Amino acid sequence: MTEISPELTAHLAGDVTTLCHCWRLTRTDGAVLGFTDHDGTVSCDGTVFRPGTGLAASEAKSSLGMAVDGMDVEGALSSAEIGEADIAAGLYDGARIETLLVNWAEPKMFARLRVAVIGKVTRRDGGFVAELESLASSLDRPNGRTIRRRCDAELGDGRCGFDLDRPGFRGAGTVAKGEGAGILRVDGLDTFEAGWFGEGVLTWTSGGNAGRSAHVSEHRKDAQGVSLHLREAAGAAVTVGDAFTVTAGCDKRFSTCRAKFTNGVNFRGFPHLPGNDAGYGYVTDGGVFDGGPLVG
Repeated sequence: MTEISPELTAHLAGDVTTLCHCWRLTRTDGAVLGFTDHDGTVSCDGTVFRPGTGLAASEAKSSLGMAVDGMDVEGALSSAEIGEADIAAGLYDGARIETLLVNWAEPKMFARLRVAVIGKVTRRDGGFVAELESLASSLDRPNGRTIRRRCDAELGDGRCGFDLDRPGFRGAGTVAKGEGAGILRVDGLDTFEAGWFGEGVLTWTSGGNAGRSAHVSEHRKDAQGVSLHLREAAGAAVTVGDAFTVTAGCDKRFSTCRAKFTNGVNFRGFPHLPGNDAGYGYVTDGGVFDGGPLVG
């Protein structure tokens, strides 16, 4: 429920109002940006909200109960505030947005209308549209574990327990050539067998993408050298000489966990889970029902 101070209530009841909308955007990396649809800069609640960003909000609604509310915020791409490369890199995914109603003549008078998170950002016609989801939307997402044959842990995390700093499971290299569509020819990984870094994670250590990561879909070796295929497009242009580190990949299979990482004791999947053929099967004479695994 929106709380409105007595002073702002009195202003709203007046014949003339001086109101504007302000949006405070807090990215997942901690960066805070302020935007307003007013024609001047507004300083309110410890944040400077700047005009000229082209931001405009669609109609918003609030529903009683647990219904998920939503709205859109549109804006023009601005190199000074919101850059296309940052959107492509996912820096605004999951960002928190507070919508404020502010008396721009007396910025101390304001009301926080809603708090939302950015669910999806799309680009079109030189601008962007950010879909804002209410906090209740998190209640509409599946939670808990999914029972499946493959592991649901991330390689190297606390549940997996594997030490990726062990020799042979992390490599370092540089870009020798970009071949487009996320395919990179690289130097420095010649001693590793093909496929070793497939399903691994590449982290840039220099260049315009320094600090960002991408998943490796394929790791190939041929007569021309070593190539890595990335699933996500880089936020900034990749240039020859950009350095990176890359971790060994895991396809989440029990056989890979046991043979490649010798970590079968920490496997977080259910490799002997019966498939649909067993679930829809029927009892026959001569069957073995000793409680043993149905899947080898």
